[in-house]
Amino acid sequence: MANVSTVGKAKSAPMTGEQKKVIFASSLGTVFEWYDFYLYGSLAIYIGATFFSQYPETTRNIFALLAFAAGFLVRPFGALVFGRLGDLVGRKYTFLVTILIMGFSTFVVGLLPGAATIGIAAPIILIALRMLQGLALGGEYGGAATYVAEHAPDGKRGYFTSWIQTTATLGLFLSLVVILVVQFIVGKEAFAEWGWRIPFLVSVVLLGVSVWIRMKMHESPAFAKMKEEGKGSKAPLTEAFGQWRNAKIALLALFGAVVGQAVVWYSGQFYALFFLTGVLKVDSQSANLMVAASLILGTGFFVFFGWLSDKIGRKPIIMAGLLLAILTYFPLFKALTWAGNPALALAQQTSRATVTVAPGDCKFQFNPTGTAKFTTSCDIATDFLTRSSVPYDVVTTAAPGTAATVKIGDETITSYDAIASADQAKALDAALKKGINIALHDSGYPLVRGAAKVPDSKLDAFVAANPELKLDAAAIRAGEKTTVTAADLVSGKLLTAEEVGSAADMAVYTIPAAGAFTMVADPANVNWVKIIAVLTVLVIYVTMVYGPIAALLVELFPTRIRYTGMSLPYHIGNGWFGGLLPAAALAMNTAWGDIYFGLWYPIAFAGLTLVIGILFLPETKDRDIHTMD
Repeated sequence: MANVSTVGKAKSAPMTGEQKKVIFASSLGTVFEWYDFYLYGSLAIYIGATFFSQYPETTRNIFALLAFAAGFLVRPFGALVFGRLGDLVGRKYTFLVTILIMGFSTFVVGLLPGAATIGIAAPIILIALRMLQGLALGGEYGGAATYVAEHAPDGKRGYFTSWIQTTATLGLFLSLVVILVVQFIVGKEAFAEWGWRIPFLVSVVLLGVSVWIRMKMHESPAFAKMKEEGKGSKAPLTEAFGQWRNAKIALLALFGAVVGQAVVWYSGQFYALFFLTGVLKVDSQSANLMVAASLILGTGFFVFFGWLSDKIGRKPIIMAGLLLAILTYFPLFKALTWAGNPALALAQQTSRATVTVAPGDCKFQFNPTGTAKFTTSCDIATDFLTRSSVPYDVVTTAAPGTAATVKIGDETITSYDAIASADQAKALDAALKKGINIALHDSGYPLVRGAAKVPDSKLDAFVAANPELKLDAAAIRAGEKTTVTAADLVSGKLLTAEEVGSAADMAVYTIPAAGAFTMVADPANVNWVKIIAVLTVLVIYVTMVYGPIAALLVELFPTRIRYTGMSLPYHIGNGWFGGLLPAAALAMNTAWGDIYFGLWYPIAFAGLTLVIGILFLPETKDRDIHTMD
C-alpha cells in the first residue's frame, strides 16, 4: 500500500518544465508527420492529373482519392508492427523509425516522374510510397498519445493528450500554408504543372527538425518503470488481441468510439475541402484559404474539449459531437453550396437532368483496380453530368439497344456507346459534351465558355459546326489575327502534322466565348464569411469527437499492451472507415445523381457508433492508468 500511495502522490504533482518540454517535442514532431501525410490529400487533384492521366476526369478523381485511401488502409498493419515494437522496445525508438520512413516516402513523391514519363510504373510507385506513409503513421499516433498520457498528472490526461489531437489539424494547416505560399510564388499554372512537388520536397527540412526533436526525447517513465520491474508483455499482439478480455475492449473502442470519430473527422476536414473544389468548383487557392481560416478558428476547441472531458467525462462529449453531425450534415453542406456557388445551387434547384436509358445500361462506376471500362451510353452521360455537378434522374424506359438520352430543359441530347475508332469516339464525345453544356448554360448553370483559337484552314468548318454562335467567317478573317509557324501549330495542338502539310505559316483567329465550357464558382458571388462559418462548425464537430478520444483509448488498455491495444482500433477506424470516406462518397454521388447522397456514408457510421457508444462504452476519466496491468 505504501508503494501505491507514493506513486499516487507523484502522479498528482504538477508536471515539471522538463516534462512539458518533452510533451511539446512529441507534439511538434507529430505535426510534421501529419504534414507529410496530408500533403497528398490537399494536392489530390494535381496528383491525379500527373499519375492517373490516362483515365477520364471522374475516374481519375476516384483513383486519386483511392490512392490517398491506400495510405489509410495499411495503417492498421503499421499499428501492429510498431505497436508491438513500442511495447517491447520503447516509445522513443519507435518514434525515430516512424518519422524516418514518413519523411523519406514524402520526399520521394516530390521527385517521382508522372505517368506520361514512365507509364504505369508511376502510379504503382506512388501507391507503394503512400503505403509506406500509412505504415509509419500507423505506428506514430498510438505512441504519441500513450507517451503524453503516461507523463500527464491525474485529472489532466484529457487536457494534455488534447495537444496531441491538435497535431493532425495543425499538420493539415501547415500543409495548406506551404501550398498557398508556393502557389503565390510560382503562379497557378506553374503550380499545376510542377510547383505542387515543392511542398513534398520541403518536407526534407521538416524531417531534419523532427529527427533532431525526437533524439532529445526521454523514454516514458511508466514504460521505463514497467521494464525495470520486469512486468512488460513478451507477446503484446497475442495478449492484446488473442485474449478475449482484451480483444473485446479493442472491438468496443473501434465500434463504440473510433469509427464515428473517424467519419466525422474526415467529413469535416477532407471531404469538405474536396466538396468545395470538386463539386462546387471554387478555385483551389480560395478553398484552401477558407479551410485554413476555419482551422485557425476551430483548433483551440481540441484543447477545450480535452480539458472539459477531465471535468464531465470523455463519453458525453464524443457522443454529443456524433449526434450533432448526424442531425446537421445535410443542411450544412447545402449551406456550403449556396454560399460557395449560388448560381449552381439555384440551377440545381430549378433544373434537373433526366437520363432515359434501356434497362441494365447503367453500371455502378466504382473501379478501385482500374481494370473495368465504363463504356455504355448511360455511363458516359452520367459520368459527364456528375463532373458537372448536375443532379439527374435515371429513367429506364428506353427500348433495349437504344442509346441513352439526356434531357435538360427543352433540349434532348443523345449519348453514345464507346466504339473502336478513337477519332469517331472523340467526335461523338465532343458533340455530347457540347450539347449538354449548351443546354446547361441555357438552364442557368454557371458555365463559362473560353476563347477558341482557330487556324485559317479550319475556320469555315468551325463556323459551320457552331451555328449557335452566329459567326461570319468573312468578318473574322477581316479582323485581328496572329501568324503562327507550322511547328507552333502542331505543338499547340491546333493542327496535326498531316493537316499542316507543307504550309510554313498560317493565320490563327482568337474567337471569344467560342471555346470549351468550364463550370465555375463566380469569385464575386462566393460568400467567404458564410463558408468559413460552416467550415468552422464542421471543425468544431471534429474537435468534440477527436479532442477527448486519445485519453479515452489510453485509459481503456493496461500499460503492458497499451501501445498495441489502442493503436489497432484507432487505425482501423480512421484508416479504413475514415480513409475510404472521400472515395466512397464520390462514388455514391455518381451512382445516385445527387451531390449530397454521399453524406449518408458518415451519417450511417456515426449513427452506429452513437448507439453502441451510449449502450456499452464505459466512462474512463477517473481510471488510474499507472496501476493497470
